[in-house]
Amino acid sequence: MNFYSVCDLRTETKNLWDNLSADGEVVITNNGKPAALMINIPTDCFDEVVQAVRQAKAMIAFNNMRSKAVSRYFGVGHQ
Repeated sequence: MNFYSVCDLRTETKNLWDNLSADGEVVITNNGKPAALMINIPTDCFDEVVQAVRQAKAMIAFNNMRSKAVSRYFGVGHQ
């Protein structure tokens, strides 16, 4: 997986697109931290890819909420 900074979006556009086409994904960083994921989307399945990304984001949010709830339940004052 290739990483590009926000500045690289302007200065290394061709390399970014080449790597996106070759590898299918590129990570964009902001201040050295991952900020965005660019993925190559086949033209015939745009809706399916968007749906899959939304489902993955929802699952991550759900798992985070569940982990926080568990840590609160087993935290201080619950023995």
